[in-house]
Amino acid sequence: MPEVMFNGPAGRLEGRYRAAKQRNARLAVILHPHPQFGGTMNNQIVYSLYYTFVERGFSVLRFNFRGVGRSQGDYDHGAGELSDAAAALDWMQAVNPEAKACWIAGASFGAWIGMQLLMRRPEIEGFVSIAPPANRFDFSFLAPCPSSGLFVHGDQDRVAPLKEVQGLIDKLKTQKGILIEHAVVKGANHFFENKVDDLAGAVGGYLDKRLSMPKAAPAVRRR
Repeated sequence: MPEVMFNGPAGRLEGRYRAAKQRNARLAVILHPHPQFGGTMNNQIVYSLYYTFVERGFSVLRFNFRGVGRSQGDYDHGAGELSDAAAALDWMQAVNPEAKACWIAGASFGAWIGMQLLMRRPEIEGFVSIAPPANRFDFSFLAPCPSSGLFVHGDQDRVAPLKEVQGLIDKLKTQKGILIEHAVVKGANHFFENKVDDLAGAVGGYLDKRLSMPKAAPAVRRR
């Protein structure tokens, strides 16, 4: 997969990008977990999400937030990371000017950043939010949530317990015109250890339904 470096607000950002064969394909940007707790674009959840979108014909970018890997800058408590995500989407749109629409997906801290970006960019038509830590970060900005999407949790999550996030999901489900789905992966913790395949199945099934695809496209070789 091609390595890319693109300009962010605090310096160059490091990413991995896979272009779709179709010129007007949808875009997807994948956001990693908390930079101060080992989160990188090579996190197993991020890697799985990346290929789940690739296999369905998206052009996909995953990247390191500022201060992670070869990305320049320093951790900025979420504000700077949101700007990084916006810059990543800007880069994707510049490279793919004929793109139909875009999706955002994130894990944990990345889910929090992704949902904030969703509020700011009306071209985002869907989201996938993995283990959003609604008990640790403020999600009240989702009022209302502008796009339909999927939340996924593990029922053994001790970092962002399901019962503490359920209220947010229930609130979003009451919105007219927005369809919020929620998948719970049995036996999965916050990091989906030994459950990444189950996670990929839940996300892939949701994407197939949203995209009205009878089945997933043939899998690409993962490197």
